[in-house]
Amino acid sequence: MWGVPLATEAKRDFYEVLGVSRTASEQEIKSAYRKMAMQYHPDRNPGNTEAEERFKECSEAYAVLIDSDKRAAYDRFGHAAVGGNAGGFGGFDPSTFSGFEDILGDLFGLGDLFGGGGRRGRSRSQRGDDLREDVTLEFEEAVFGAERQITYRHYEQCETCSGTGAAPGKSAASCRTCGGRGQVRYQQGFFSIARTCPSCHGAGQVITDPCTSCRGEGRVLRQRTLELKVPAGVEDGTRMRFGGKGHAGAQGGAAGDLYVVLRVKEHPFFEREGNHLYCAVPVSFAQAALGAEVRIPTLEGEHVLKVPEATQTGTTFRIRNRGVPVLNGHGKGDLFVEVKVVTPAKLTKRQRELLQELEHGQHFENQPQRRSLISKVKDMFA
Repeated sequence: MWGVPLATEAKRDFYEVLGVSRTASEQEIKSAYRKMAMQYHPDRNPGNTEAEERFKECSEAYAVLIDSDKRAAYDRFGHAAVGGNAGGFGGFDPSTFSGFEDILGDLFGLGDLFGGGGRRGRSRSQRGDDLREDVTLEFEEAVFGAERQITYRHYEQCETCSGTGAAPGKSAASCRTCGGRGQVRYQQGFFSIARTCPSCHGAGQVITDPCTSCRGEGRVLRQRTLELKVPAGVEDGTRMRFGGKGHAGAQGGAAGDLYVVLRVKEHPFFEREGNHLYCAVPVSFAQAALGAEVRIPTLEGEHVLKVPEATQTGTTFRIRNRGVPVLNGHGKGDLFVEVKVVTPAKLTKRQRELLQELEHGQHFENQPQRRSLISKVKDMFA
């Protein structure tokens, strides 16, 4: 599926949100989040939308920085790597809060009060993280298309245990600490408070005989090669999505996606805007005054441009269908050629005399002009 260049809304740096350094430890991050959650939690600020937004912001930052994989991606690519939340590319997901019960329970005594309710352990499976790879293309490759082979590393489901994390023939056992509930209860006076089980981390199950291939993780790191077919007409920043090619999910969860972002080098002669190409061609004073046929390069070979007599410097000519192909469509853009009259640096005595005679025979007024090539062309061909 073809997309648009990656873009994210302006957000504060996650480390800045939590008030920690980029080298902060896991414990420092947890402590910072506890402090901010205590201050901005909606239960402590009923009806305060600003506090609610701050709570969402710090929870969003915590969800990324507390996860080693997400934190590494964020450190490398910023908000574009996680889409501003723990779930990958996309907007804020309120379900993010469900992973913070151990912290919020410590702060506010949240959970099952008075012994009511209760739930089974959460599923240990979760969707894998998305991946991003940048590929640099030559200008001509972006215009005409190309085939590339890229190599990347990602987590794949362990083939030995099929993603369960348990040794072949074994299975996860019910957690003895919480009895498979995923929560443990503490009695504090009249209150019964449920918190995430420290042994199974809320899963309700533990692996007693871990798989030796993945050490109980259910996935292993592999290097893979992908055949990339770049269609004609892509632009700098074009994003290609490959579903299921990202990291495999933990404990058999679905794999994330791989996003390939195309970076296009500049051309030494042509300038591109959309599907149109622009360039400037020098001509001599005599060619401009008397007219000439000038050979100019295009991306598809030479083209003979007929320059009529009395052509002024800055005159722009339009050559149809010599631009960039329309991405996933039909037709091409055009090539716009601006003529630049070059003044000779050295003149013979006879040439100087002829130019002086020409100067005496005509009246010329100097008027200041300053317009960019693209602006003028837009005005002419709007």
